[in-house]
Amino acid sequence: MKREQTLGEFELIKRYFRGAALEAAGDQSAIALGIGDDAALLNIPSYRQLVISTDSLVQDTHFPSNCSPDDLGYRALAVAVSDLAAMAARPLAFTLALTLPDVEENWLNDFARGLAEAAQAFQISLIGGDTTRGPLNIGVTVFGDVPCGLGLQRSGAMPGDLLCVGGPLGDGAGGLAVVLGQDMPATLSIADRNYLYQRFWRPRAQCELGQALAGIASAGLDVSDGLLADAGHLASRSGVAVHIWADDLPHSPALGNWTASQRLQWMLGGGDDYVLLFSLPPSHRASLDEWQARGWSVSVIGEIRAGEGVWLDEGAGPQRVGRPAGYNHF
Repeated sequence: MKREQTLGEFELIKRYFRGAALEAAGDQSAIALGIGDDAALLNIPSYRQLVISTDSLVQDTHFPSNCSPDDLGYRALAVAVSDLAAMAARPLAFTLALTLPDVEENWLNDFARGLAEAAQAFQISLIGGDTTRGPLNIGVTVFGDVPCGLGLQRSGAMPGDLLCVGGPLGDGAGGLAVVLGQDMPATLSIADRNYLYQRFWRPRAQCELGQALAGIASAGLDVSDGLLADAGHLASRSGVAVHIWADDLPHSPALGNWTASQRLQWMLGGGDDYVLLFSLPPSHRASLDEWQARGWSVSVIGEIRAGEGVWLDEGAGPQRVGRPAGYNHF
């Protein structure tokens, strides 16, 4: 980034990260003290538990250097909030640790605008953080709360449970192909291209669905590393076998422009979808109709059985999946 002028840390924070758009985006009754002191204070009722998660986005590892800063600001917060949704938590507040190679005011203005759009969308307030010089790195820590004992975990799935997903799969990988400028199918419309671009840069953390799963779903997480990899996490932590039915995997109309084999590859291993994957006891099957009536695209894509590992049925019976591929930092 090009240097335009030198801003001190406190002036930078005041100019780009103070104000109602970020500081008052969420429930203000939860914030006893926000930006401006050595640390923030949150009000947590005794009957609720605090949920905390941290995400770090590094240039050229998680995003290309030529990306739009407003998209980057939105994505940085959205993927962190998705971890709260996965725990059935209500978003409360977040902190931002921003490492910048240089100070470019146009970039900061656009980044802060995208960050504020996400804060408003997910009703979560900025309460502090840090800024420093170095390679571009965006660290977001999110705080939420959940009724005591109802936080959704990866453990808890039982044989007989339904395996469900909160929305279409494969859009994250398709969106990445658009972002990277890869060859596109001739049938892909501008509207579909824009849809996939938005699904990658502006994922929709499923906070409302996550909170609705509290006390109903037996286990869950968000699909960030890829369906097979994340199903493997659920299987391992719960001590069960996860069976997935390939024909029942949902995908968007936009993804229908690719071949069936490419779609399946992206739906199973693409990652970056940030939809919820959860197990549902059969006694709560009626909840599916209620959620679908609310406009949530919840689908049953398999079941939980006794055993271990992840099994995929592509129409010829279940086959054990080897160590599921997925995003791995190392």
